[in-house]
Order: sequence, then structure tokens, then C-alpha cells
Amino acid sequence: MTVRVLLVEDDAGVAGALAESLHARGHPVTSVGRGADALHRHRDADLVLLDLGLPDLDGLDVLRKIRAVSPVPVIVLTARGDERSVVRGLRLGADDYLTKPVRLAELLARMDAVVRRAVAREAPAGDVVHVEDVEIDLGARRVLVAGHDVGLTTKEFEILAVLAARPGTAVSRQQLMDEVWGDAYLAVSRSLDVHLTGLRAKLDRPGLLTTIRGFGYRLGRD
Repeated sequence: MTVRVLLVEDDAGVAGALAESLHARGHPVTSVGRGADALHRHRDADLVLLDLGLPDLDGLDVLRKIRAVSPVPVIVLTARGDERSVVRGLRLGADDYLTKPVRLAELLARMDAVVRRAVAREAPAGDVVHVEDVEIDLGARRVLVAGHDVGLTTKEFEILAVLAARPGTAVSRQQLMDEVWGDAYLAVSRSLDVHLTGLRAKLDRPGLLTTIRGFGYRLGRD
């Protein structure tokens, strides 16, 4: 699958080498070095590779602004590997978070998984699932709790959708990561935990999303 990549990287050497490698594998790349340029050009891309250390804007602010207006897949690719940055990036809607240096084979695999998930999200789905006072509209990608819309991130919704497709049934961590990230091997357990924490906080229904120790999760009470 050919993927149009917007590479947001202010280091010309890094950007040039990565763009050349991606071009060689059939992916057209547009490189920009400023956050403002990313905000103007992300609509023309199938995937954004986003560095955080940009000269004009913090990359996390760029991510937040993109996610406010677009579902385009975003992979953070940065030297900033501290846990606080990782958690913030995932909560702001990054589809994946990789720290430099990254092996090209791993990057390509994660790009493929993220894009496949984005394509799957666009498939029509008309089901609405009700669990107590939580309404999960799979087609509209909307969740209402007691009639109020709760703003879930892309990953939070996808996790909930997998569980909602099997209400009352235990779903393993491996299956959940495979369905949400496209490949359980590529998924990062810490990412799942971060999104689950955010999802539980937004639903604000203790006990509705249950952890099954040593196995996985279930939506719905016993």
C-alpha cells in the first residue's frame, strides 16, 4: 500500500535520510521543518511522522491541533522518550509513539499497522450498543454516558468498540492489542494501559470495565 507521508522534522540530515528510505519503498514523502507547516499540510497526507522538538511550536501542541480537526494517523517519532511525554502524546491522540533511533523495518511495520487501522475505521458500521446508561454508537464513533457525549480519543474509542462488540465477554490483552493496533506484537502494553486509564476516567462508571487479572478485560458487570 502506497502511503503519502508528511514528515515533520527540523533536522535536515535526519529528514533527508528518512525521506530517501521511504521513497525507496514506494512512499511519497513531503518534508517540513516547522510545526506551522505541518498544520497547513497535514490534510494532504495519509500519515504524519511527527518530531516533537520543532523550532516554532512544541510537537505535542502540533499534535493536539491536528487531532482537533483531523483523524489523520500520527506517529510521534522523537528523541523525547521520557514517560511523561509518551503518556501525553498518547492521550493527545497519537496513534503510535517511537523514540529515536528507530529501525526502518520497525517503523515501516508500525506505519502499515496504523494505516490499516485507519482504513478499517472508515468502514461503515451501524450498530449501537447499550451497556447500562452508556450508549456506544459504532457508526458515528460517539459515546454517550447518561445522555452526555464524552469526548474519547481515537484509541480510547477503538478499545471500547472491541469490548462493546462482545459485551459481558472476556477479551484478552493480546486480542485487544491486535484488533486496536493491528498487530499485538507491535503494540506497546504501556500504550494500552494509558488509554484504558483515560477511558475509565471519561466513562466514570467504576466496575463497568473490569480487569480480569492475568487475562484481559470485560465490558459489563457480573
